[in-house]
Amino acid sequence: MNELIKVEIKNDTQVVSARELHKKLEVKTRFSQWVTQNFKHFREGIDFEGVVTTTPFNPNYPEGRQQEIQDYALTIETAKHIAMMSGTNKGYEVRDYFIRVEQAWNSPEMVMKRALEIANKKVEQLKIENQAMKPKALFADSVATATTSILIGELAKIIKQNGADKLSVGGKTIAMGPNNFFKWLRENSYLISRKGTDYNMPTQKAMKLELFEVKESTRTLPDGHTAINKTTKVTGKGQIYFVNKFVG
Repeated sequence: MNELIKVEIKNDTQVVSARELHKKLEVKTRFSQWVTQNFKHFREGIDFEGVVTTTPFNPNYPEGRQQEIQDYALTIETAKHIAMMSGTNKGYEVRDYFIRVEQAWNSPEMVMKRALEIANKKVEQLKIENQAMKPKALFADSVATATTSILIGELAKIIKQNGADKLSVGGKTIAMGPNNFFKWLRENSYLISRKGTDYNMPTQKAMKLELFEVKESTRTLPDGHTAINKTTKVTGKGQIYFVNKFVG
């Protein structure tokens, strides 16, 4: 079909420019007066809506300064009515053109095409929403599972499984793993880095945040003496804290 008037799609609706329709109908009345005479039969926001377009001050200099002009986006149905109201042969020609445009738009092929496009948009939107919800879901999972303390190495595995497979230590990017996670915790002042009996124990900062707890256990040595072992474990609050720090 030859394009008599340019038809655009806006919010899944076919619309045309009122100025272009005015020109194509070869109306002698000034545009603003024509709008006043014809638009009183229609509803703004349903049958038409105002838009602002630009045009060169001097058509001979298209790269020159632009001026804004008032235009209107008309639905095809509205444009058909206005074309009919003109009562001219040109009006009937334009109306017939819009009828053919509508028929093409509502053909089974076009309806199916639009349905597929809508479905694809919904799929893409769901992907975006799922990505946005992922950190929240991880947070919720952390809350659900963080009822007991776990070892630092176990937390490193959880963080890695949820997509954070890298961390920065000493200005270098290294793989997430139990040993490297210990290094990161020491470098960032969550664990004591000074060698001695307190090595890898929680710092005062970490204890204030309630991220760790120290579990003590005893064992009997071959000579009969009893030894006390201290193990740093990540609290439920700490699990949520670190999961969201790396993944969220």
